[in-house]
Amino acid sequence: MKVLFLDAYNLIYRARSGYTKGEYAVIYNFFRGVRPLVEKFAPDKVYFVLEGDPKFRAKLSEGNYKSNRVSAGDDFHRQKASIINMVSAMMPFSVVRHPELECDDTIATLVFKHHNEGDESTIISSDSDFIQLLGNMNVKLYNPVRKQFIEPPEYDYVIWKALRGDATDNIPGIPGCGDKTATKLMTGDPKLLKEYLDQKDRMKIFEKNVHLIRLVDFSNDLSMLQCTDGQLDAEVLRETFSDLGFESMLKEKTWNKYIKTFEGLK
Repeated sequence: MKVLFLDAYNLIYRARSGYTKGEYAVIYNFFRGVRPLVEKFAPDKVYFVLEGDPKFRAKLSEGNYKSNRVSAGDDFHRQKASIINMVSAMMPFSVVRHPELECDDTIATLVFKHHNEGDESTIISSDSDFIQLLGNMNVKLYNPVRKQFIEPPEYDYVIWKALRGDATDNIPGIPGCGDKTATKLMTGDPKLLKEYLDQKDRMKIFEKNVHLIRLVDFSNDLSMLQCTDGQLDAEVLRETFSDLGFESMLKEKTWNKYIKTFEGLK
């Protein structure tokens, strides 16, 4: 089975800039943009994966994890909520969320599950954290911004990132260790990495970063996973698009192509 994972918030944030501007631009850009992605990969099943509240990372980082993020504003969050409600009520996607974990962890867990069942997975996201899943499983990562698949590095991505940190998530690296130093340590003699980490308090920073960066696999206990399997409701979706003024998507040829893309999803 071919499985497609949509990093919901990543795609919704990406929809802030897109095909159009206006009162409902984020909603329009999202729904127009998701169709070619589903068409491109022709999956049997689509997961629309939401964020939870990763308290353990906030606690480990003493509240600094992702504390550098700036709010996108009330209007954006209103449209984001509308997108989630519309997808849940009208689209044939499995909407999933773990209340205590990030979207990344939930996707990683489901990728492990489907890999063990012999399925082929594709993740749609520009989030580089998913790179750590590549190489050892039947999974691909497609960056919709670059419009290309991401190739796995020749080294352990988690260790490399733990050395140099992750500014996007406000995870400081080991002082003085940037991309070049981290890559040199990962591709050189293994003794170099050990000697480097044995100096000063580098090991403490490194180990904390590994815990912050490595994705959680909770596939042995899915009891807290919240999942709603949606159904395609073409009539209500069409009415909603009409109410929002998405006339360009309701032209007969465009609309028929749109609906056909989502028919047959499990």
